[in-house]
Amino acid sequence: MAAPRPGRAVRGSSTGRPLMAALDLFGRRWNLRIVWELSQGPVGFRALQERCDNMSSSVLRQRLTELVEAALVEQHPDTTYALTELGHGAHRALRPLARWSTDWAATLSPTTPEDTH
Repeated sequence: MAAPRPGRAVRGSSTGRPLMAALDLFGRRWNLRIVWELSQGPVGFRALQERCDNMSSSVLRQRLTELVEAALVEQHPDTTYALTELGHGAHRALRPLARWSTDWAATLSPTTPEDTH
């Protein structure tokens, strides 16, 4: 399956609005995790696979292909993968969501008296 692109119909939207294309891309299993892991710097295929809980190599290849097509990831001549400038921008855009998710988790899991013993 080809990577979602703005201007083309995507899952959940026939308009191809950029936000809908981005949500389709990031909604695919592992894509957000790969972007998050690559935010730490370039890494080889096997190391990335380990960081992503040893996902299958075929799925990792498929997801990397999608992210390369989407211009978020690039493969260096030494075969490591890294975020592009656009990929780093996606990571920066996700950080507020990560902070929000921590607040959300705290709200849903308040400490009860039994938890403190």
